[in-house]
Amino acid sequence: MPLISGGTLMPISGRAVYSEALGSPALGATAALHAAAATSTAATTVPVVTAVDVPRNVTATVAAGTLGDILAVQVVVTGTDVEGRTITESLPVFTAGTAGTVVGARAFATVSQYVVPAMGGATPTVALGTGAKLGLRRRLTHNTVLAAFLNAVKEATAPTVVADATNVSGNTVTLNSALNGTAVVVDYYGA
Repeated sequence: MPLISGGTLMPISGRAVYSEALGSPALGATAALHAAAATSTAATTVPVVTAVDVPRNVTATVAAGTLGDILAVQVVVTGTDVEGRTITESLPVFTAGTAGTVVGARAFATVSQYVVPAMGGATPTVALGTGAKLGLRRRLTHNTVLAAFLNAVKEATAPTVVADATNVSGNTVTLNSALNGTAVVVDYYGA
């Protein structure tokens, strides 16, 4: 596909330039996908069955009346990617004895459930939320992002890009500016 530079038409070696509208995502929220669910000393499976506002990463937030009940465990999230394929992600491990949030890396289009392994008591709760990593609809072999726009304004600082040539859910972009419910567009080139 040609690219115009300084008034001269230049070929880009068979690569196409894409301008991908990623919707108008709001800032991520800790319970955007599921409110805090009670856990126990046995594994807890929480059905969700919801579409994510735009394909993006998920977060899990743990809290407890007795912090000692929070164990170093990983929440496992299941859903689909932008191509409708089933994906599963084991989120980072919670810090034992500490309330907090862990952040996933894969972009989910839908979430069907999350599983919380056994905790040290019945007081912990785990909520499922959304993060700031937005999913691209194509597989990238490396960072080919040319520009990102929030509310039709070009970001002055380049976004953080993760490329995954195998799994479309691993291709994400994180803007430098906070998401605010306005349109996000990312321009990049691909094969």
